[in-house]
Amino acid sequence: MKTVAALVILAVMLFTLYWMVDASFQTNAQIADREPHWLPLDATLDGYRHALGQQGGHLVVSLIVALGTVVLTLLIAAPAAYGLSRRGSRPVLFSLLIVQLIPGIVMANALYRVFSTLGLLNSPEALVLADSTLAVPFAVLIMRAFMLSVPKELIEAANLDGAGAVRTFTRIVLPVSRNGVVTAALFAFLFSWGDFMFASTLNLGSPDWTPITVGLYDFVGAGTNTTSWNSVMATGVLASLPVAVLLVVAQRHVSAGLSAGAVKD
Repeated sequence: MKTVAALVILAVMLFTLYWMVDASFQTNAQIADREPHWLPLDATLDGYRHALGQQGGHLVVSLIVALGTVVLTLLIAAPAAYGLSRRGSRPVLFSLLIVQLIPGIVMANALYRVFSTLGLLNSPEALVLADSTLAVPFAVLIMRAFMLSVPKELIEAANLDGAGAVRTFTRIVLPVSRNGVVTAALFAFLFSWGDFMFASTLNLGSPDWTPITVGLYDFVGAGTNTTSWNSVMATGVLASLPVAVLLVVAQRHVSAGLSAGAVKD
C-alpha cells in the first residue's frame, strides 16, 4: 500500500509539473481554450520574458536570502550538533523539539516587534535571521544524529596527534559528516526559499527586498496580471528550478543523511 500511495503521489506531482511547464509555453488564449492543449505546438516565450522582467529581481532576492540562511544555519547548527553528540543533553534536545512546535505566526509576530526595535525591518538580514529560527533546530537534530556515528577512535587519534577541538571538528568531524551537513543545508535552503509568512510579515513596503513567494503572490493578485497565466506559470517554473536542481544533485547525500536520523542513543 505504501508503494502504491507513493507512486500515486509521484504521478500527481509529475502531472502537475508537466501541466505547469506546458502552460508556461502557451498563449493566454490557448490556456483559456476549453479544449486542452497537451503539447505547446505554437510555443511562445512571452510568458518567460514577462516573468523575468517582473520577477527576475525577486528570484535574486530569494537566492540571496536562501544562501544567507544556509550559511548562518550551518555556522550555528554544526558546532551545536557536534557538542550535543559528544555530551548529549536531553533537556536541550527536548527544547529543540518544542521550538519546532511553536506556530509560525507566533514567531513572526514576536520577530516583527524585535526587528522593528532594532531597525531591521524591510531588509535581507531580517529574512535571513527569521528563516534561520526554523532551520537551526532542525539542522541541529539532523547533524547530531549523523555525528553520533562518527567513530570515537578518529577523534581520539586526532587528539593524540595534537589537534585541538576546532581543528578536530573542521578536519575530521565535518568531512566524515558531510552527508548530514548537505542534508541540513538543503532543508535550510528549502525552508527559506519557500517561506511566505516571514517574507510577508517582515518585508512590508520594500519592493527591493521582496522574495519570489511574495512577488508571485502580488503578481497573481494584481488586476492586470490575473489573465496572464502563462507568465504566472513561467514564474512558477523558474521558482522551481533551483529546488529541482539541488534535489537532483544532493539526492545521494540527502538519502544517507536522513537514514542517519534513525540512529538511537
